[in-house]
Amino acid sequence: MAVPSLKAQFDALLKAPSISCTQPEFDQSNMPVINLLAGWLGEMGFACDIQPIEGEPGKANLVATLGSGPGGLVLAGHTDTVPCNPEKWNFDPFALTEADGRWYGLGSCDMKGFFPLIIEAVRGYVDQPFQQPLIILATADEESSMSGARALAASGQPKARHAVIGEPTGLKPVRVHKGILMERVDIIGQAGHSSDPSLGRSALEAMHQVIAELIDLRGQWQKRWNDPLFSVPVPTMNLGCIHGGDNPNRICAKCALEFDIRPLPGMDTDELRADIQRRLELVAAQRQVEIAYKPLFPGVPPLDTPANAPLVQACEQLTGHSAGSVAFATEGPYFNQAGMQTLILGPGDIDQAHQPDEYLAMDRIQPTVDILKQLIERFCLSAEPTPTT
Repeated sequence: MAVPSLKAQFDALLKAPSISCTQPEFDQSNMPVINLLAGWLGEMGFACDIQPIEGEPGKANLVATLGSGPGGLVLAGHTDTVPCNPEKWNFDPFALTEADGRWYGLGSCDMKGFFPLIIEAVRGYVDQPFQQPLIILATADEESSMSGARALAASGQPKARHAVIGEPTGLKPVRVHKGILMERVDIIGQAGHSSDPSLGRSALEAMHQVIAELIDLRGQWQKRWNDPLFSVPVPTMNLGCIHGGDNPNRICAKCALEFDIRPLPGMDTDELRADIQRRLELVAAQRQVEIAYKPLFPGVPPLDTPANAPLVQACEQLTGHSAGSVAFATEGPYFNQAGMQTLILGPGDIDQAHQPDEYLAMDRIQPTVDILKQLIERFCLSAEPTPTT
């Protein structure tokens, strides 16, 4: 099987829908994308390992390796996309459309389009002796649960020293980002006739106190933690939605709050949740209500790759930009947990992600391929020095 042209690969990946979503009716398998990539990379001489995600039928990661050794380079991306509203698009979301110097399609920017650029970059090197491995990593469900990256971190794979994730950064390197937690608080009180407050225990009034505690805690965190690398330099907490009660003349028996937290690098998510739990226990005791607190998903820790990491310095030299920060979360922290120094660097712009008429500007294609070629030469074709301790 001949490996298709860059443009044909791009089109084929867009034509393989792989939406991941927390709502089951919209969720899809990513296997069509995994199988396309495995076929092309296998034809180029990569050893392809398709790894099903336990407990996630129809979902898998791909680890494709060329060469061997203790160091090497991972070029990574996620195979899934967010849901879309085709009726709001001017183009077919599930096919490549070229117009106005852009390649349109769902996943063109975020981020199926990164894989053809990797393949284009490596084409000229596959017959050369690799001193260190090149690993192409394609993950599942980044847009919903991060189950693919979490499975890799749990298994300690892949083994490499450096990793670049091609999320949309406008070809500017990113070495730090905030984490994200999404949390839920449920309060169960006691209903009763509103004419006599002693007949019940208001979950809504207890939630009022919970919200006051959360806002106070947020203020304390923001006084303690500050990182000028970020445009919003403090950790944030957003009280996103609240539901409770059923009638004005009944004491509210149930109330639920969902909120998110975006911690800075250096903040421990377990400690943050413990702080919240302690506050909730005090409210429960004072108000004589039941309070249940749980994460909506495990959460993504912050990314914090050292400024002096060889990969960071190399990408700064190649792009002409100092490594900075972004507000969105990525799979990067899980790669760091697996022992890789990880950088986020991709050709798309985050403003185009998750939008109708998502696109990748065509003038970003060749610069990205050139950068990837130089990274392959530096970290795979040359022997890496043994790290000193």
